[in-house]
Amino acid sequence: MNSRQPKGCWTFRFARSPPSWRSNGVSPQCLVSFDGNLYSIPPGLAGAQVRVRHRLGEDHLDIATAGRAVIARHRRAPRGAGQTVRDAGHVIALEREVLAAFSDRAPCKNKVRRPPSQAALAEAERLRGQQAAADPAERVVIDLSHYAAVADRLRSVPSPKEENTE
Repeated sequence: MNSRQPKGCWTFRFARSPPSWRSNGVSPQCLVSFDGNLYSIPPGLAGAQVRVRHRLGEDHLDIATAGRAVIARHRRAPRGAGQTVRDAGHVIALEREVLAAFSDRAPCKNKVRRPPSQAALAEAERLRGQQAAADPAERVVIDLSHYAAVADRLRSVPSPKEENTE
């Protein structure tokens, strides 16, 4: 009992709840999943393990490295809401990193796009249960006679203006 308090009074002190830590992995988009929501972190930590800290009753959470250095603080979205909470600074930094890594060079020098060989086409036709056509022009992809018949019928139908004059 405190000497400054009148006799018969009790003082209650409510301790803050201890923080709860959960380890999570970082996605390639620099997002951390927690309680059904995604939270952003600064770029450069994709694939790393981070820890999410929250206290019961608080409306924010902290995201820290394995060494407990806090790298992000976000407002906490409702559990299971499927929200993505991003910090504007994280978005700008991620955009800069992506644009800096952009290149207009060929994506892969080792891979060359080649059309399928005649043997591959024949095997595909055999698997489909059809005989392989020797000439590609013999294969009918689209039968345009149906389209021509519909076009002819549409040409013979009077326009709305013609119907109103009758």
